Amino acid sequence: MWDKRGDTSSGASPRGLDWRKGYARRLIVTDFLVLAWVIFGVQIAWFGLDSADVAFQGNEGELAVSYTAISVILLVAWMTALSVYGTREPRAIGTGSQEYRLIADGALRLFGLLAIVAFLFQINLARGYVLIAFPLGLVVLVFSRWMWRQWLGVQRARGHYTSRVLLVGSPTSVDYFARELNRQPEAGYLVVGACVPAGLGTASPTAGFVPIFGDLSEVTQAMVGSDADTIVITSSDDLPPDRVRQLSWSLEPGRQHLVVAPSLVDIGGPRIHTRPVAGLPLIHVETPRYEGSKRFAKRAFDIAASAFGLFLLAPLLVTIAMTVRLGSAGPVFFRQERVGYNGRRFEMLKFRSMVVDAEQRLIYLRDQHRSEGNTVLFKMKDDPRVTKAGKFLRRYSLDELPQLINVFNGTMSLVGPRPPLAREVQQYEQHVHRRFLVKPGITGLWQVSGRSNLSWEESVRLDLYYVENWSLTGDLVILWRTLRAVFAREGAY
Repeated sequence: MWDKRGDTSSGASPRGLDWRKGYARRLIVTDFLVLAWVIFGVQIAWFGLDSADVAFQGNEGELAVSYTAISVILLVAWMTALSVYGTREPRAIGTGSQEYRLIADGALRLFGLLAIVAFLFQINLARGYVLIAFPLGLVVLVFSRWMWRQWLGVQRARGHYTSRVLLVGSPTSVDYFARELNRQPEAGYLVVGACVPAGLGTASPTAGFVPIFGDLSEVTQAMVGSDADTIVITSSDDLPPDRVRQLSWSLEPGRQHLVVAPSLVDIGGPRIHTRPVAGLPLIHVETPRYEGSKRFAKRAFDIAASAFGLFLLAPLLVTIAMTVRLGSAGPVFFRQERVGYNGRRFEMLKFRSMVVDAEQRLIYLRDQHRSEGNTVLFKMKDDPRVTKAGKFLRRYSLDELPQLINVFNGTMSLVGPRPPLAREVQQYEQHVHRRFLVKPGITGLWQVSGRSNLSWEESVRLDLYYVENWSLTGDLVILWRTLRAVFAREGAY
């Protein structure tokens, strides 16, 4: 029915040799080197090799030994905090912002504890030593982890350093999870096979896409046949609780893993909380909130960032304005009515990148050319309406900079769904109107996930995911990814 041993060339580790432990050991080494370099470097930079200039009552040699001891204690405590907060656990590494958040949480609590201990025992630590070591260590540590994640992403794209997954559930759910996991190889889940209810294997949508290794009674044998190390239960209609428990008991501790995927999609991690009740792992899903302190913090950040951006980029804005004005006939700014927060209309600003009669030409182009990559949004890679200067501005998204004015006056946000045209809204299905629960943004998930290359359905999915799961931390991540996407110049036309 299947081969007794699956192909292990795509990253499966030999029995007893878990890639997770090897990767964690590498993180331990680099974390230690990074923190040692920062902590002792700050000590030397602050006090110098000669401590004669440091005010201290007693022997100067004791001072050097004291701060060296403090540096050693701080290094050991920081390494311990990274372990205690699970920053090297498989659930945290590779994707998402959880790894960085855990690193920051551990550092904040460590230095909070350091401040309390210093106060209680009246230890007079040099403030500069602490205030430099903490943020510098955190920044360099996060950068080190980011470098490792880039390497890990490349390895996973090649099929290495992944969990070999056997999907178990109904054909429809198996098909959905197989396609989603294969679409994101950087997540580290390589689908190698599936088990579906008896009699449905040949009728499965995954037939020819994911090998079917048997029915639900043959999961244990399928684990051996596919050389899988992880079972993902995609639906439990045909798997009673006792059967799931038996599956968990049959797995080899430490090497084989069980994952239960609930029927929830596009839900961010912070909204999900697991609460055991009467032996049942109940999953609590918080409803999204669009008001209160979170919204106030987002607005305050928008005002501060847009004001700073306009001040900092003023010379560039003037240069672009002159280039647009001298490059072709017409106004510097392109003003267009868009639909924003709560469905209210507003005037969005951009540097003009097209000829003056671009809107009149659109009717002809829409009839003669098929929109590239999107069924609702009109997109052309070689749009004849774009000016020479406009091509450059669009390539680097410089035409969007005047929208900082929209952010400052409150009609837009730095991060949010794309602001649509009124004619596009008329084609929306009812559920798509949820994107108006938050302000539209200059950038968003769709811009950093493919931009104009995305289909309409994928663009909507990403916008709605943002609406359901937005946070200030998530906004900062999207802004960082936006810079990378702009310089990569992918999907911008």
